[in-house]
Amino acid sequence: MKVFVGLSGGVDSAVSAALLKNAGHDVVGAFIKIWQPEFLECTWKEDRLDAMRVCAALGIPFREIDLSQEYQREVIQEMIADYERGVTPNPDVLCNRSIKFGHFSKWAVEQGADAIATGHYARVKKDGALDLLVRAVDASKDQSYFLYRLTADDLARVLFPIGEHKKTEVRVLAQQFGLPNEKKHDSQGLCFVGDVSMKEFLSRFIPLTQGDVVDHENVVIGRHDGAALYTIGERHGLAVRGGEPQYVTEVDVKRNIIRVSATRSDAAVTAVTVRDVTWTGDRPKKVNLLAQARYHETPFAVTIQNSEQGSTAFFAESHIAAPGQSLVFYDDEICLGGGVITPES
Repeated sequence: MKVFVGLSGGVDSAVSAALLKNAGHDVVGAFIKIWQPEFLECTWKEDRLDAMRVCAALGIPFREIDLSQEYQREVIQEMIADYERGVTPNPDVLCNRSIKFGHFSKWAVEQGADAIATGHYARVKKDGALDLLVRAVDASKDQSYFLYRLTADDLARVLFPIGEHKKTEVRVLAQQFGLPNEKKHDSQGLCFVGDVSMKEFLSRFIPLTQGDVVDHENVVIGRHDGAALYTIGERHGLAVRGGEPQYVTEVDVKRNIIRVSATRSDAAVTAVTVRDVTWTGDRPKKVNLLAQARYHETPFAVTIQNSEQGSTAFFAESHIAAPGQSLVFYDDEICLGGGVITPES
């Protein structure tokens, strides 16, 4: 097949390209340029150069697509709007759906690609005529949580070459293939944030003013740096009296108030409404599933109730599920889909 590999400049995507070429595919390396603000330094130029070096080392063509406007409009602006209304978004999910498996995939097909590939730690498995999204072999690196919005059509033309390998094996493969970026460190976070805090970034786009931190008796016990910066269940970055860890239980951006409790379970709920639910295939017949409300957390049991108004997930045990984050459903290792946790009205 002719496969366009999204090269980030990192080791994972580079090894993906090498594995595909080694398997006999007609491989094209493609670098996706995304938006970065003028007030921050970003490594995209160095990453682009590393992607070019990988292509040269493998003897494959290098292509480039500029999706900076699409990224700003469909990822950044969506992310900022969510923070502004007091929920914590998941930009990695937005980027995967809109950019990598949206605009990039469409462009690659228009350029003659039979499939696209990325350096994600996940797998696609056949179940008859159906393509399933499955957790990676390396559970500590599994990224299926961020890929839950992929449809059956997406999965039919996507390859995740390193999904069958552990991260340690990928490093060894990079050395064996003689890749120029074999020792490059993994990227941390999103490029556009750079080395600054989310507070510093968001302050350029939305007003952030200090406000009160209150307990469940409405007694003011401290101050915060702006309600939009905080997430349900969070216990860091709060200046409160007494020094005892406090967990965020409520974010009120209209009044610029954060409510906290010393008891973590006060931030937990027993059910959530989930909007924008998508399934990788047909809606599952099973109603008792596993779910994750955060990346890398231990899956927990949920019961799904679907209606015309949306889906409600009932938890077997109370759990922290922050509004704006994704609730992703699993049947053992199979990622079935998911949606966005909706704040209580």
